Amino acid sequence: MQSMTIEQLRAASNAGGVSGVTLKGQGGAFLVQISTRSGSDAVLSKARSSEPRRFGNPVAALNVLRDVGITIGQFDSSEWNPTEKEETAGSRGRAEAMRGAHKAAAYNQSLAAQIQEAIDDPRPSVPHDEVMARMDARIARHKAAEKRA
Repeated sequence: MQSMTIEQLRAASNAGGVSGVTLKGQGGAFLVQISTRSGSDAVLSKARSSEPRRFGNPVAALNVLRDVGITIGQFDSSEWNPTEKEETAGSRGRAEAMRGAHKAAAYNQSLAAQIQEAIDDPRPSVPHDEVMARMDARIARHKAAEKRA
């Protein structure tokens, strides 16, 4: 079976060379099988290889087909087994990146709320020099008390 990239599928579809497509379940993924008017069959492949493009979610495949301009096709889930769903390194990496981004966004939101709370605090602020002078005096009192004891 031949392979066809999305751009090749788009060109063939626009030229009227596609007689039909089938979204076929295979293991834990879905493949797009393409029937051409010349009688040959192909499978949708990745952009830079002849390796079949596998969709873990059939909706993603339907979105790709719709973007290409193909809105009618067939569906075959006879060989689909959702327990065999593949998890790629890319999807794990994206998931971890998204978790990190959400955690960072939540931290930023919390920090912004704390800063705004500090800005809105009605209590008077004490200048740094005054705080340090008070601390120096307190330390001196404690040291003097220790010498007497």
